Amino acid sequence: MKVRLGNIELANPVIPASGTCGFGQEMSEWLDLNCLGAVSTKGTTREARYGNALPRIAECPAGLLNAIGLQNPGVDAVIAHEIPALRRVYKGPIIANISGFSIEEYAYVCERIDRETDAAILEVNISCPNVQHGGMAFGTSAQAAAEVTRAVKAVTHKPVYMKLSPNVTDITAIACACVESGADGLCLINTVLGMRIDIRRRQPVLANRYGGYSGPGVFPIALRMVNQVSKACPGVPIIGCGGVSSAQEVIEMMMGGASAVEIGAANLQQPGVCRQIIEDLPRVMRELKINHLQDIIGIV
Repeated sequence: MKVRLGNIELANPVIPASGTCGFGQEMSEWLDLNCLGAVSTKGTTREARYGNALPRIAECPAGLLNAIGLQNPGVDAVIAHEIPALRRVYKGPIIANISGFSIEEYAYVCERIDRETDAAILEVNISCPNVQHGGMAFGTSAQAAAEVTRAVKAVTHKPVYMKLSPNVTDITAIACACVESGADGLCLINTVLGMRIDIRRRQPVLANRYGGYSGPGVFPIALRMVNQVSKACPGVPIIGCGGVSSAQEVIEMMMGGASAVEIGAANLQQPGVCRQIIEDLPRVMRELKINHLQDIIGIV
């Protein structure tokens, strides 16, 4: 079940997606984190953020909306406390997810995290739909995405994976701009912008009005975009994300072009789902006569 993200080997392709397991150690009471291929931490900004006003979560058919708003303790606390705490309970690759509200902030936070030996990959989130400025604004323009990528690559030595937004007309243009500007890999997709209305109160359910839709309903969209980007950027490692909740869907995402797969909303419904997927993968591989997962990446 071993796979590779560039020069980094993962014991298996299953990764809890950023924002769905805190900074990782929070999930350790539910499962032994060392069963995971890697762990993607909660998004980190320069300063501490409380996030958006409540309510931040709205249930939907086949998923949920969230508008957390990048709540995090800031990069200093992440370096001093969160990453060391995760390393104490997890021996595998740590993916540091990084957010920002300006190109300068992205570069600053990436440069700080780049110095941390325990962080193996920088996952740069230019796709968050839940904040009023920054975030997704950089991920909806090929030029802006390229500028962030170049700024980050100029101050880092670790592999940089740009996390892309599905809320665009042509995701391949954004992906190619990131790769041409030095990105080592890509992660897609983030959530799809959505809304719910409380018809009794005649108001939006979310205080932020709009939020990111995730869960099983977005899987076909994510798979299509992963496949498109894998064809447009051949040879570039892709972490597929969006609605995955089973071993079969992990394999489907990998056949579509992903080298590894992040599990997001399913973690919130069932904290042990990543372990269950990992335990089920060998059975599904036998059924499909797959000897090595690395062999199926992008075969469709």
